[in-house]
Amino acid sequence: MRELKRELQKKRRFASDASHELRTAVAGLRAELEEAWLHPDETDLGDLLARALRAMDRLDAVLTDLRALAEMEAGPPMKPQRVDLAELVRDEIARRNDRIAVQLRLEPGVTVQAVPIRIGRVLTNLLDNAQRHGRHVVEVRVSRDGDHAELTVADDGEGVAESERERIFQRFTRLEAARRLDHAGTGLGLAIARDIARAHIGSLHAGESETGGASFVLRLPLAGSAALAGRRRGRSLREAMDP
Repeated sequence: MRELKRELQKKRRFASDASHELRTAVAGLRAELEEAWLHPDETDLGDLLARALRAMDRLDAVLTDLRALAEMEAGPPMKPQRVDLAELVRDEIARRNDRIAVQLRLEPGVTVQAVPIRIGRVLTNLLDNAQRHGRHVVEVRVSRDGDHAELTVADDGEGVAESERERIFQRFTRLEAARRLDHAGTGLGLAIARDIARAHIGSLHAGESETGGASFVLRLPLAGSAALAGRRRGRSLREAMDP
């Protein structure tokens, strides 16, 4: 019963936070439009439309991330596949048009048993974060560490204070630096990335990069060891892959 009560409290808190985020975006848009309605002669139409579109972008971002969370928690199971992390990184980088050219240090043949679209989402969220905060350097590394694969995304930005490195994975959490750099962010990207990592019997942690910025490390069991890790946790790998 205690576990059920805690889960219910989490759901209620999340619903409240999500409602707050959506209402804040809608309230800002309403205020802009009402001001223009009351003072049409003093309104710059082009400026009004630009602000309205920014508000719509924020609403769209919140709704997109909420849908991703809902799909992971309540959607149908997705079948894991053998994924070469170096190939996944190259494919993702080829699709992007980033402000900072991404440096790659990819060890070949590092494979995991995973849902490709989910791991791709983790990489996308981490790259978006690095591009937002990086000054001149964004780097992606793929390597082995024992029986685990590691995918690291690092930048040379301000970094994350050690005291904040767990809090940034909480839903709707945005540090001051993130708010300053991107007003349209939702505070859900890192939370979604960690949820996906845990669903794959892995982990996602923040640290300091070699250049003093932020470093995010995704650790996943190497292909062949994932099923064993799943049994040790008392569930099959297929169950772990369910959204």
